[in-house]
Amino acid sequence: MTETMTKLQDIFRDFFDDEDIVLTDETTADDIDGWDSLTHVQLIVAVEKAFSVKFSTVEVMKLKNVGEFAALIEKKTA
Repeated sequence: MTETMTKLQDIFRDFFDDEDIVLTDETTADDIDGWDSLTHVQLIVAVEKAFSVKFSTVEVMKLKNVGEFAALIEKKTA
């Protein structure tokens, strides 16, 4: 697991208050209880703060899974 994925997993576990969450590149909102449209926006904000990055609406809308999210974060923090 990359450093980005490890940090993302920690954020997800804290955000959803579930220490059992294990992220993979293929993880989607369907895989995590409580990940709906409202929490999606709040999660994006939490990730932006944690990684000191900003995402455009278009970037977020294009994401299909956590692997793509991690890749976008790595691109922005490189």
